[in-house]
Amino acid sequence: MTETTWRADPLVWGHGRRVFEAFLEPTCPFSVRAFNKFDDLLAQAGEDRITLKIRVQSQPWHMYSGVITRCVIAASTTQGGKEAAKSVMAAVGAHREEFEFEHHSHGPNMDATPNEIIKRIEIYSGVKLAEAFAIPDLDREIKWHCKYARQNGIHVSPTFMIDGLVEPSIGSGDAVGEWVARLLKN
Repeated sequence: MTETTWRADPLVWGHGRRVFEAFLEPTCPFSVRAFNKFDDLLAQAGEDRITLKIRVQSQPWHMYSGVITRCVIAASTTQGGKEAAKSVMAAVGAHREEFEFEHHSHGPNMDATPNEIIKRIEIYSGVKLAEAFAIPDLDREIKWHCKYARQNGIHVSPTFMIDGLVEPSIGSGDAVGEWVARLLKN
């Protein structure tokens, strides 16, 4: 019996002393809005001044959330690592209607299967996911994200933390400059 080893690349960008953690559900419109600001955040704040960490936050009212969050983590195990995971999140965000139910309850995705969802993500992101998605113990990484969020009292997305403290006044609708000011004060 051959044992397969794998590693999920941490979803971390930058290397500064201030740590900005974002708990995101890939199909949540507010999470997508926040996610789309991260490149600008890193550019404005400086990768040498902040560390950005994405935590994947599955939510049951987003009906394919479990499948899609597993795709994000699976992508992080591929050769592309965190950049592949970022591509998956960007693809899902850019095509939300292809991965979400209308009003969280109905619509064309009622007939979609998990395999169809994975295939759509592969097409939009350019990341081959099927093999990584099937890693038998991939759930240990998914559970880590979930456990970490719950230990910090986080149950919905997007939620943000600065240096390990939840910041309820930070929202996805804030301008990037507001985030930068909050992160770089002191």
